Amino acid sequence: MTDVTQPPKLAPGTLRVIPLGGLGDIGRNMTAFEIDGQIALVDCGVLFPEDDHPGVDLILPALDYLNDRLDDIVALVLTHGHEDHIGAVPYLLKKRANIPVFGSKLTLAFLAAKLREHRIRDFDLDAVEEGEILEVGHFEFEFLAVNHSIPDALAVAIRTKAGLVLHTGDFKMDQLPLDGRITDLRGFARLGEEGVDLFMVDSTNAETPGFTTLERDVEPAIARVFDQARGKLIVACFASHVHRVQQVLNLAVKHGRKVVYVGRSMVRNMSTARDLGYLKVPAGTLIELKEIDRYPANEVVIVSTGSQGEPMAALSRIANRDHPVVEVGEGDTILLASSLIPGNENSVYRVINGLSRLGATVVHKGNALVHVSGHASAGELLYCYNILKPRNVLPVHGEARHLIANAKLAQATGVPAERVLVSGDGDVIDLKDGIAKKVGSIDASYVFVDGSTVGDISESIMDRRILGEEGFVSVITAVDLHNRTIVSGPDVHARGFAEDDSVFEEVRQRVAAALLDALRDGVDDPYRLQQVTRRVAGQWVSRTLKRRPMIVPVVVTT
Repeated sequence: MTDVTQPPKLAPGTLRVIPLGGLGDIGRNMTAFEIDGQIALVDCGVLFPEDDHPGVDLILPALDYLNDRLDDIVALVLTHGHEDHIGAVPYLLKKRANIPVFGSKLTLAFLAAKLREHRIRDFDLDAVEEGEILEVGHFEFEFLAVNHSIPDALAVAIRTKAGLVLHTGDFKMDQLPLDGRITDLRGFARLGEEGVDLFMVDSTNAETPGFTTLERDVEPAIARVFDQARGKLIVACFASHVHRVQQVLNLAVKHGRKVVYVGRSMVRNMSTARDLGYLKVPAGTLIELKEIDRYPANEVVIVSTGSQGEPMAALSRIANRDHPVVEVGEGDTILLASSLIPGNENSVYRVINGLSRLGATVVHKGNALVHVSGHASAGELLYCYNILKPRNVLPVHGEARHLIANAKLAQATGVPAERVLVSGDGDVIDLKDGIAKKVGSIDASYVFVDGSTVGDISESIMDRRILGEEGFVSVITAVDLHNRTIVSGPDVHARGFAEDDSVFEEVRQRVAAALLDALRDGVDDPYRLQQVTRRVAGQWVSRTLKRRPMIVPVVVTT
């Protein structure tokens, strides 16, 4: 929880900057900018929970800070389409649906699909392009191209009467990008000549010396995997990594393999990227999952979600041998073409171990150059500081060590130490007359999402940490999403209870009724159905048996 020091009333003509997430974590990126009664927001992302947040689905930025100011928001600007930058937008728009949202074409396409999943219909999405200048209220936004591990990423320059702010979003300076779209260093230099009063810069790779490896340097290692694969080949990557999927498509054509997407988000995002022209799919390359058995294993490559070890993603289900279609064994190859997001290490290694036990060969960043970062390393950051010569610097996007390392780089290029603001979520920074300084703080604590519940559920998280001492209940159900029926179960199994399993007949009926209600309401996401199971079973056991066991729901879809 942020230490709260009430900031003074905002003076006219002063720009107030409040990071509502992203400073201290790799995730939930969001910043509020306020001047003369109007608020502009940059990004609105989620943080994925770690092992010490059992039962939590997502962690949001400090949206509660905006509850009394929703009508003052004139714009939400999105730098790119990754979950840690757009994933919380539905939760903001549920508070006020008509907030104008600006972003690149691909970013907004990914967001629109997400909003439809949340059943939000009345939204205002406005596509912008690099080089475009947009005036909204007291703010002027200029958008600049940057490259990242997703197409169509943008930096945003924000001009107000208090000064010029440049927010990089997530970026790197790949000089030979796969799509030919380089970071606009000429634009950065022009802004430097104009005078950047506050530089908000990506810190993720600030500890890494030199320059980030080029995306195209990964291709030889991926090509070797294709060359050596003799059986089934599965490539797991982020469902937004269009460039990586393009490389896989090209190599699949070269090696005579058909490509099948596995994972709902992969299918959705790649279809969107193809429709918008960001992904070039050679004719006759793609097949449907249901067609996979028509081809020999060595003539197919599966592009899958689950590179971060997500328990319900396709790759985890394959490793656990519970995927309805895909199986792996001796002679098969799995390529994890992604980096490890901090906090996901245990989940990823668990999947790698599971696949290895099945006899598959697993190639990952730890044993081959099959992925490069999407973030600027220290050499690139130094380059930017020297181009821009900013008056003040606010390192963003990173854990504390990343922010501190970035601050040291800024100071090394001549930015005075007092003008480099290593801050945390909730710190209030005012910019006036070329000087930025911290003037207070607001509460920017985690906002947890647990199923349909959004809010501070810290107490229940503490409860979950002792569930191991309270017993264990698994609830397994198979559902037919097409007919919206239960095919099998719910089967309830308990450990750590003196009672016979027959005592759970009532909860079995309650779970069945709740799942049928959810299916009739149009819920078709297995993860959400699991949350329904967890809530109903947990409430019944707590009330009836006065216990708080670990509830493990499994919903298998057919």
